[in-house]
Order: sequence, then C-alpha cells, then structure tokens
Amino acid sequence: MNLIVQKFGGTSVKDAQRIQNVAQIVTDTYQQGNNVVVVVSAQGDTTDDLIAKAKEINPKASKREMDVLLSTGEQISMSLLAMAIEKMGYPVVSLTGWQAGMLTDSTYGSARLRRLNKERVDVELDKRNIVVVAGFQGINRYDDITTLGRGGSDTSAVALAAALHADLCQIYTDVDGVYTADPRLVPNAHKLSEITYDEMLELASLGAGVLHNRSVEMAKKYHVNLEVLSSYTKNPGTKVKEVVKEVEKMLIRGVTRDNDVARISIMGVPDQPGIAFKIFSHLASKKVNVDLILQSIGRDNTKDISFTVSRSHKQISLEVMEELNEQLSGSGIVCDDNVSKVSIVGAGMQTNPGVASKMFEALAEAGINIQMISTSEIKISVLVALEDSDRAVKSIHEAFDL
Repeated sequence: MNLIVQKFGGTSVKDAQRIQNVAQIVTDTYQQGNNVVVVVSAQGDTTDDLIAKAKEINPKASKREMDVLLSTGEQISMSLLAMAIEKMGYPVVSLTGWQAGMLTDSTYGSARLRRLNKERVDVELDKRNIVVVAGFQGINRYDDITTLGRGGSDTSAVALAAALHADLCQIYTDVDGVYTADPRLVPNAHKLSEITYDEMLELASLGAGVLHNRSVEMAKKYHVNLEVLSSYTKNPGTKVKEVVKEVEKMLIRGVTRDNDVARISIMGVPDQPGIAFKIFSHLASKKVNVDLILQSIGRDNTKDISFTVSRSHKQISLEVMEELNEQLSGSGIVCDDNVSKVSIVGAGMQTNPGVASKMFEALAEAGINIQMISTSEIKISVLVALEDSDRAVKSIHEAFDL
C-alpha cells in the first residue's frame, strides 16, 4: 500500500465547488488503495483579507498575534474539505499543524520547522483515515502557534512526505506543471515532463511561482519524490527528481523573472579592505537577504557598491545604508525599485560554452540594457528595467528555442 501526500493551494479550495473537486481527487486516490495525507492552504484571498482586518484594528500588531490570526485560514480549509470527504462516505480526520506534530522555532511570521512528531498522523493512517492537515503552521516550544511564511503549505507537505517516507508528494496548483516560461507571458512555452531538484530550486528562488524554494530544498535533502500538477485537469504533471533523462539534450530548462526587486547603491565609500564585510554583515544582522552584488573598480580611493533585495526589505536596507553612509563617509545612497531580475536556468549550461553570450545577444537585439549580472553553474541572472522585463523573457525564450 502506497502513501501519497497531496497539497492543494488556495485557488484549488477557494469555493464550495472547488473543494468538492479536491475531495473527488483525494477520494479517487484513496480508492486506488493508497493511504492519503492532504495538506491545504487558506481559501483564495483569505490570508490577505485577514491581514486587512488586522490592520483595521492594529496596524502594528505583534507577529505573534498575527500568526494566531493567519493560522485560522488553513483551519477553515481543512475542516471544509474534511466535511466534503465525510459527506462522500469516506473516513477522514482533520488536524491542525500542531496536532500533526509540526514543531517549529519561534520566528513568528517565518518560522522554520525543527522536527515533526508524526505519531498522531501514523495513528490516523493505521485506522485507514484520510488525514487532512492545515498547512503553513506549526507550534513552538512555548506552545504558541507559528506560521511558516510565504509558501509555507508547500513546506508542510514536503515535511510530512519526508517524515512519513511517502512514496509520492503531489503539489496541486492552478497550472499543470513547470513550464519553460510563464505561459501567460510566453504563449509558446511548453511544459517540462521532469526537472532536477537543483534546477527547480533555482527557478523557485528566481521568481517562478510554482513551488516555494524551501520546499524544494527539503525535497532534495530528504529525497522526496515530487510532482507538480493541476487540480483542474487530469494531465500528467512535472516530476522533480535528482537526475533527469534530458539533462544533456536541453541547455536551458526555463526563463523566469522576478519583479519583487529593489536595487540599492552606496556611493563613494572608501576603497579599502573590510568595507564590503561591514555593509553586508550589518544587513545580515537585520535578516536581510541580499542577492545580486556589484562593486565598481576603485577610483580616487573610493568605490560604489550595489546590491539587490526584495522590496519588502527595501526600507530596512535603506535605514542600514543611511547609517553606514555616515560612518563610512560615503557620498550618498541610491535606490531603484523599477527593476526586474530575469534569469535562465539549466544544468546543461555547465558543460556548454556560449550560453551567456547568447542570452546577452538576445537582450542586445531587443534593445534591453543590462544593469547587473550574476552567474552560477546552472543559472545566469541579469537586472533590467522593470518596463523591459516582459520583452526580456520573450526574447531569451525565443533565442534558445525553448
């Protein structure tokens, strides 16, 4: 008997009709002789609505109280889905994150899973119950409810699959797999039948909204068999695995963009050892994730340092930089959030020269200026003007004939 973990996102459970559709998918899987654990997100825009309600009461509410509030969204979804399955005549039980044994640290709003106590879930599976779990949430050592941050339900599903040694973890979304580019932007983008963990991790980190990068990291670490598929069709999805058959045939697996970017520059700082350390250690102490970094060649004993952060980290980054600008006798801070990070990803580029030049040629022919560049073994990212991001993705996708 196989064990399958199935995760359904907010759009998949946003109303009664879609909940019934999910219940049918779950019970069909159960009828095939499988044990089934289901992880659900909050319905539709529920999380945004709860945030808006909180702001009406207290715009500066503590993260602890926000976690208590936001965790209710997933609890509504889990109970409604359990009711739908119950109505169909199948044995089912719903569990909150803490009932399912999700134990986290105490970073409210973006908690990390410390361990998973699977005893309760095992008991319910032994009874042949379908187990429906609220994603995105857990409990810390103080018995406080915590939430896992963006993409937390994906992380919950993969964590359960790893702890339970599931045969498969299916992530159901509103798209039927991983595409070479966003099909809404590039109509001729095509679906990949399989992709490596590393490629999927890069795509997830670079703006592809199909899977969250934390869940992919965990899947890779614990060798969880992942599949991304649609809850609206019965088409085969995309398998995420360690090694894929097409890795040498296809240089580039996908083109993606991330518009949640701000570029910050500190100008005219001393051209001497330790300056970069001082800047980025201060940002790290504020838990700011820095992405692309560019340092100019020193002139007149000074240099400029530019880097990108998410827009949510823009304000705290500016505050840190303003403070350092005084300490370092810099000439000023420049911030630009009308930028986009456009990236190509593919394990095949490791052994094939000329990939970067082909990407840059495509952008040049489209008249798109590159502001910053970052490379690794399986990805190349460039920073371009926000208004150019759509054309950049289309031009690169066409150049590589994906």
